[in-house]
Amino acid sequence: MSYRPADSLRAVTLDDVRGAQKMLSGVARMTAMEGSRHLSQLVGAPVHFKCENLQRTGSFKLRGAYVRISGLLPEERAAGVVAASAGNHAQGVALASSLLGVRSTVFMPQGAPLPKISATREYGAEVRLHGQVVDETLAAAQEYALETGAVFIHPFDHPDVIAGQGTVGLEILEQCPEVRTIVVGVGGGGLAAGIAVAVKALRPDVRIVGVQAVGAAAYPPSLAAGRPVSIRNPATMADGIKVGRPGDVPFALVGDLVDEVRTVTEDELSTALLLCLERAKLVVEPAGASPVAALLSRPESFDGPVVAVLSGGNVDPVLMERVLRHGMAAQGRYLAVRLRLTDRPGALATLLGVLTLVDANVLDVGHVRTDPRLGLTEAEVELHLETKGPMHCAEVGRALRESGYTVID
Repeated sequence: MSYRPADSLRAVTLDDVRGAQKMLSGVARMTAMEGSRHLSQLVGAPVHFKCENLQRTGSFKLRGAYVRISGLLPEERAAGVVAASAGNHAQGVALASSLLGVRSTVFMPQGAPLPKISATREYGAEVRLHGQVVDETLAAAQEYALETGAVFIHPFDHPDVIAGQGTVGLEILEQCPEVRTIVVGVGGGGLAAGIAVAVKALRPDVRIVGVQAVGAAAYPPSLAAGRPVSIRNPATMADGIKVGRPGDVPFALVGDLVDEVRTVTEDELSTALLLCLERAKLVVEPAGASPVAALLSRPESFDGPVVAVLSGGNVDPVLMERVLRHGMAAQGRYLAVRLRLTDRPGALATLLGVLTLVDANVLDVGHVRTDPRLGLTEAEVELHLETKGPMHCAEVGRALRESGYTVID
């Protein structure tokens, strides 16, 4: 199964995906399928997670990278490969190259999270940091390919890559043969296209729903225009699907085979990530949680059994902390409140006593006495609280006001 640059727009078929599955035997894991009781209750039908966050390197990207590099001619392998990525594709290319004995160079943005840089190096790649955004990194990698003859491994815009990602679809049909809907995050479109090729060939009745972050949703305008179009300055915490233009190869397949592409907000992504961690005990990155976000936003619109593809789990711990707090706030479980009180000994302890009575957990306290807006005997306190939901937030606010505190909105 080897595609040359001249036929890089060649259609991907079920036979290609089956060939990729044989190639990946003993390389990529058949990842677990886990049920979600909470989502099943919301949808009114069984919901399962396809846990690609538990794949080697922490995402599905190993599948496509390995198939693509396996298909290179001997002289191409000798020249080495090069890729550009902020994380998941970088690690997939690094490990695939090491397994195949091919030298790899990976360009990553200068602001890439340190754990992802370290992991890419440990998988055997030479890492070069270049540019502030992925577009600059991508240009540097392509220039390197022209200068050195290394083969550029695109993260989604090649038939071999799509065929490799499509093996996820074959596994879904094997693990959940009664599936009626598959929900998958969409960036450039390689994973959604590959799954659609495999599933629609065998089960054309299965509905496939793609999900994009609302701030990086290039597919809806592209599908409306009938061709890939670029969006300016895509913005989302979900860097795994933060792509400004669909790939030419996956776009054609998504347009033909994917039934619908939806969008989700940053709040919905945060809430979904929190649910995966709390209810399913699964560490999932924001892009991987996008199918869960879609299920939470409109659960009644999905026919079950549903399989949500958790595409990756490589989340930077610093981002994880921010996202979890954002998710708690979106669920009404994190409350920031400012108020004024009389600046006297014991005043703060009295305030904390009120919060104890309403069972609010204090996370942080900020105490200001020198602001010129304050009276001579006043102090301003900012509290960050962990609460139990919107009703509890309202109860906390009511208790503070009834105790005589001036709450500043």
